[in-house]
Amino acid sequence: MFSNITSAPAKQSVSETITILSGRLSSATLLEDRRAAILGLRSFAKEYPASVASGALRSLIGSLSKDGEDVDTVKVVLETLLMLFNPNQDSPEASEEIALWLADEFTQRQENITLLLDFLETNDFYSRLYSLQLLLAILSARTERTEICVFTAPLGISRLVAALDDRRDAVRNEALTLLTYLTPSSPDIQKLVAFSNVFGRVFEIIAAEGSLSEGDRIVEDCLILLANLLRLNPSNQSLFREEGYIPQLAKLLESTYQAGKGGEEEVAHWAQEQRNRNIYALLAVIRLFLVPGAVGTLQNQAAFWQHGVLYHALQLAFSHDAEMPIRAEALTTCADIIKGNSKLQETFAQLQVPSVLETSALPTNGQTGQANGTPAVFVIDGLLDLTLAVPASQAFDLRLAACQCIKAYFFNHPEVRLHFLRRAIDGHASGVDETANVLTTLLRPSNDSAPMDPYRHWFAAVIVFHLIFEDAEAKALAMSVTEGDADSGEEVVTSIQTITAHLISGLARADDDRISVGYLMLLIGWLFEDLDGVDDFLGEGSNIQALAQEAIRHNSSSTIVQGLCAMLLGVVYEFSTKDSPIPRSTLHSVLTSRMGRDKYIDSLNKLRSHSFMRNFEVIPQKADSANNLPDVYFDATFVDFLKDNYSRMIRAIDRDPGMEISVVANGIQKGISREMVDSLRGQVDEKERALQAALVGMASLNGKLGQEQADHRRTKEASAAELARIKNVNEAMQRHHDEEIK
Repeated sequence: MFSNITSAPAKQSVSETITILSGRLSSATLLEDRRAAILGLRSFAKEYPASVASGALRSLIGSLSKDGEDVDTVKVVLETLLMLFNPNQDSPEASEEIALWLADEFTQRQENITLLLDFLETNDFYSRLYSLQLLLAILSARTERTEICVFTAPLGISRLVAALDDRRDAVRNEALTLLTYLTPSSPDIQKLVAFSNVFGRVFEIIAAEGSLSEGDRIVEDCLILLANLLRLNPSNQSLFREEGYIPQLAKLLESTYQAGKGGEEEVAHWAQEQRNRNIYALLAVIRLFLVPGAVGTLQNQAAFWQHGVLYHALQLAFSHDAEMPIRAEALTTCADIIKGNSKLQETFAQLQVPSVLETSALPTNGQTGQANGTPAVFVIDGLLDLTLAVPASQAFDLRLAACQCIKAYFFNHPEVRLHFLRRAIDGHASGVDETANVLTTLLRPSNDSAPMDPYRHWFAAVIVFHLIFEDAEAKALAMSVTEGDADSGEEVVTSIQTITAHLISGLARADDDRISVGYLMLLIGWLFEDLDGVDDFLGEGSNIQALAQEAIRHNSSSTIVQGLCAMLLGVVYEFSTKDSPIPRSTLHSVLTSRMGRDKYIDSLNKLRSHSFMRNFEVIPQKADSANNLPDVYFDATFVDFLKDNYSRMIRAIDRDPGMEISVVANGIQKGISREMVDSLRGQVDEKERALQAALVGMASLNGKLGQEQADHRRTKEASAAELARIKNVNEAMQRHHDEEIK
């Protein structure tokens, strides 16, 4: 009865269905049939990406070319391709290799990438958006080959940059993201993007998004794109500068601290974080123009000064509304702008900034006016106050950046360095501004503040170290500073002896190691290759005993301090002489008996291998998040100095006491024997006396020779006259004889 009823069709497997749809897509002649096949494939793309890609990938790409005029079909195809790049993670066919396979299919044929770029010429929202997203997916999988394809495609870069003008945020943002990922490593793409008027478009986007203060992640992405285009690319930097975009940077920088002056409502935490990220990204972009020694750095520095970038960075750094990390980065940017540029270094000190001291409402030295109720001071005074008079541990990064800015002020400029040192000496002698004077901080330290703020002494020592490092004139000037009034019967103590006394007393009190390290770095840099300084140091004989005792102390917890004490002793011995207050031979015997060669070398080895020294370049020199004292002990210049001279200091204790002041001749380090020098000096004096005697004898002989030559001349002249007379007489007699004959 029921035999004529048709039975249900057999169920098709997924693979069979995908195969049928793939075949239908490749063979269908009607657009509607192809679109229906694509819709069917799209439904499987997320769960079965490998099956869909293996059966229909080329047909899908071909459909973009064949049906490119139909926006609905293009939309479905692009959606399907994007699903293949981003399948469900729990799919049994999900694999990272699928993305590589898909990217290979596009990048191995230039026309496939060009096809996607062609869709950027249309006005259809989905065609532009999905093609940009697909290009980004391909770029992520096969970066280098995609870069080549985009670069060689006709008007490829220009079309991508033009997409930034799209008024639809989604398309514009996707184009921005794609350009950001496309530009980090290829200088050719960077130049082509830059010359497509991208800088103006980026600044327009930043302004449209609310600038740095109100802009979201898009503003940060814009600044990242700028960074990609400008990093180590002199031609793009020159284009940026010549097209007049430096004032745009200054305007953005000005808005960062002007926004906080209106007392606006408190913003959300996430918004404040994004604002800080935007400001930090802007400062990072500015610093890309300031790579030391790079082509164009001097021109960039001059442009930043001319258009107020330096001024606005300083105002941001001293703004009480900005957060500490931002202020520190702003000061680091200021240091980069003036470093190595003599003209800017000379005019930098004329700038004014808001005072950082809470008590600055009272008149202070250098105060010239008020800005928004905050007294204004000259920038060097403000930097010194920030470095030496702000004890908060959470402000360490800011203080370190201020110290860097001070060092950049006199970097490689002897005149500014000596001017700074003389001002410090005059201020120390007059007793004015004791809290912000580096010499006063070192020579008359306040022991009450040392436990709470050891970095006050450390910063002062680092600044003085840079003032006198490898500068004989500055060392002599600093050594002229004394403590004590001889007229009042007080003992006059030199600056070197005073600093050494504070070092030794601090070691005895077990002060924070950072204070001792600061003093030791300063003394090592000061006494190195300074014979007068070494003699001054040796004027107090107990210094050697105290340092040697510290270097061999068994219960010492600081290998850094012990190593630096050993190095200081090595420097003193290396540059001592037979005429030093403690003769070189005596000093050598004291070192070998009190400390010992093995202990000396072991202390230096432990110092050199300490992680803070060995890994200095890779360890962030910043405060930690727990508000503890940071693990910052060394200055970068001192680290380079120690590593350069480590081998020499190791060998110093083995040098014979009769050998003084090692020299380098033809690349070989040799010593000079004092006895040989004295012997040679005696020989030179003896030869000098013999030479003088010979010169006197020669002068006498020359006199006699002159006299004899004069006598000879007179005799010759008399003989000539007599001969002429006889000749005349003879001629007269001859004439007379001739007349008589006639």
